[in-house]
Amino acid sequence: MKVYISADIEGITGTTTWSETELNAPDYQFFQKQMTREVEAAIEGAIAGGATEILLKDAHDSARNLDISNLPINCKVIRGWTYDPMCMVAGLDQSFDRAIFIGYHSKGGSERNPLAHTLCTYADVKINGEYASEFLINTYAAALHGVPVSFVSGDVGLTEEIHAVNKNIVTFATKEGVGNATISVSPKLTLMETKRLVASSMKVPRQHIQVPLPERFMVEIIYRDHTRAYRNSFYPNATFKPHNTVEFFTDDFYEVLRILQFLT
Repeated sequence: MKVYISADIEGITGTTTWSETELNAPDYQFFQKQMTREVEAAIEGAIAGGATEILLKDAHDSARNLDISNLPINCKVIRGWTYDPMCMVAGLDQSFDRAIFIGYHSKGGSERNPLAHTLCTYADVKINGEYASEFLINTYAAALHGVPVSFVSGDVGLTEEIHAVNKNIVTFATKEGVGNATISVSPKLTLMETKRLVASSMKVPRQHIQVPLPERFMVEIIYRDHTRAYRNSFYPNATFKPHNTVEFFTDDFYEVLRILQFLT
């Protein structure tokens, strides 16, 4: 069984402010270690659930966050950015049996996590009229290859979104955002439950967790700066929507990934 793992940090247990997520920042070291521990717990759970091969994507900021010294011999890791449109799930293809997302977070525009955003911090993304999370974007990216997502960890707001998308996807809530604060579970509890729940998620039939792709996509990229929106509206087949939005229509989700790659 071949498993893909994508790891972010804004949904890792305890992360609350940006300085805890930025490489070489004074507050970063503990949360880098916790991110690594949560990923290692997911790997242990995947192997306990039957995984024989794992591809891990470090998918936060520099994409050079994880300590890879203890990875098992059946796990490969992608560090840095490939710069292809698959982005946070680069390297995922139809050969994988399922995907796992660790440390994910609420969508841009959400009040459920003080670190909420989607792909960048200067724009929000809507797909078919709804604010889109990185979970949804990467779940649709996996669906392009027929790969379901079986487990996701992150904040409470994200887990509620996931249950609305597909109640069979197994989740674990690491924290809840309140204003500019977070209420987090014990880091030890996250490690224990991640390992246990990932292992159980491996047994969920693929057809029960497969999220279908919509037939048509309306993408809106909403910028803080209207001049950036105007400039980016010259992307092929995109249009400017006053006063700060680029609008794009397609029936191919790969084209959604492509425009997000270039315009966010």
